[in-house]
Amino acid sequence: MEVAKNIIYLLVGLVVFVTGMNLMSSGLKNVAGSSIRKLFKKIGDNKVVASLIGAGTTALVQSSGATTVMVVGFLSAGALTFTQGFSLMLGAFFGTTITGLFVSLSSFSFSVFLMAVAFIGFIFGFFKDPKLKSVGQILIGFGILFFGLEAMKSTFQISEVQEFLVSFLSNINFPLLLMLFGLVLTALTQSSSATNGIVITMVMANPSLFSSGIYLVIGATIGAMLPTILAAIKGDILSKRVTFTMFISRFLMAVLVTILMWILSSNISNLYTWINDSSVGISLAVFTMVYNLLFIFIMLPLTPLMEKIANKLFIDNAANKKKESIKYLNDTLLKTPSLALVQVKKEIENMYNLAKENTYLGIDALLTLNTSSFKTVEEVEEKIDYLNISISEYLIKLSSNASLDDETIIGAYYHVINDIERIGDHAYNFIESSKTLIEEDLRFSDTSIQEFNEFKNLLVKMFDISLDIFNNGDKDKLATLHELENETDVLTKTLMDKHFNRIKNKECKNELTPFHSTFLSELERIADHLTNIGYSIVNPTGDDIKHII
Repeated sequence: MEVAKNIIYLLVGLVVFVTGMNLMSSGLKNVAGSSIRKLFKKIGDNKVVASLIGAGTTALVQSSGATTVMVVGFLSAGALTFTQGFSLMLGAFFGTTITGLFVSLSSFSFSVFLMAVAFIGFIFGFFKDPKLKSVGQILIGFGILFFGLEAMKSTFQISEVQEFLVSFLSNINFPLLLMLFGLVLTALTQSSSATNGIVITMVMANPSLFSSGIYLVIGATIGAMLPTILAAIKGDILSKRVTFTMFISRFLMAVLVTILMWILSSNISNLYTWINDSSVGISLAVFTMVYNLLFIFIMLPLTPLMEKIANKLFIDNAANKKKESIKYLNDTLLKTPSLALVQVKKEIENMYNLAKENTYLGIDALLTLNTSSFKTVEEVEEKIDYLNISISEYLIKLSSNASLDDETIIGAYYHVINDIERIGDHAYNFIESSKTLIEEDLRFSDTSIQEFNEFKNLLVKMFDISLDIFNNGDKDKLATLHELENETDVLTKTLMDKHFNRIKNKECKNELTPFHSTFLSELERIADHLTNIGYSIVNPTGDDIKHII
């Protein structure tokens, strides 16, 4: 019964400690969160500066997980490079060692006054100013953090608990097993700070466990990666490269240092014999800081090498798929512009067909709210963007050897791929609108769907005629295309008027109005872009070309 009570005290102390840490973290993020995000966006290529920012951020929010998850988010958004993300993470894991210093302070008599800070924070909570409330939250978290430590420390000082710990750690008195136990404990609590708090408090209660504590905190440095790994799994290829390269590096470092400490175990055993009992906690906290600092010094110069390894270990399948979307461009033909232009024409037709099919899928998705095509449209849109860049770059290379006639064609092709890319953007926008409609539990009425399908049928005709003009340069069909474009202008106004009449007669929800008008506007723009393509081919240097933005 006494043992069960002691375990409960220990667990409750841990809960209070972690709660205090989370309160501090939340309050600090409220006070400095926006500034931190702005700082992340301004990071240059200086690895040392990036590491210092990572360390400072973690020291502020008291959570390496919060910092590294933020880094993963910026990596996925394309706001950070591999070097910047890797350097930030290096610093973040050093910053979390500050918590260890906080914990070691609980061995001093003034720690009771640190607990009293919670009451000051409680008073701050009565202020109306949000920032003062956040400061109060920080102080409350700081105070109850030390209260939790005191509860854990008092439990560890009970003779039965000390005997159990000595017995337990003696049974797994194998460095690699102790390291693994520290890893698992950190993975379970999802906080290396919590693990370090437990271990440092344990060692302060029983200095003879100092050597075991070293291996436990080394293991905690690996387990601390779990929140980052979970975030990176949902991220893009760059966030995976940075995160898993960091994990592999930290794992190898932990194993190597554990083996080294194992070899030097006799020296470590003698180490705590001259460490004063009151400073043993600080000694372990300093060890974690030195260990992480050493890791930074080793890895910062190796960052370029880590990036090369990451690129080979984690292949960007999405990028490969984009490259596979290029079917006809061939650099060997650049010296023969006439032949190269034939291939460019085929590639543009390939891009055109992708945009056409995406437009149909996007329209159908918006009308039916069927989510099955969402991913396809998004993937094809990336291919269209990639083709746009690739064809543009190819045309730039080609223009250096082109004749005057070829330059005219190249200029026309620039206009065409620009319009195709815009059409692809509209198709993607339909998917975004579909998602919003689903979130807001809205859908178009059957009458509206029928009217939109009428518009779609016009676009189908325009897609076919526009492609025919692109392939054959038929001026007669350009007139037909222009007539159809005029029909879409009239139809846009007609359908908008019909929608407002339905609103007046309460036959349609007013909340659909912005979606209805946006959809019609985008359909009309697609018609304009298709007409542009026809004019670009038939009259590439004339005044009839429209430029739709």
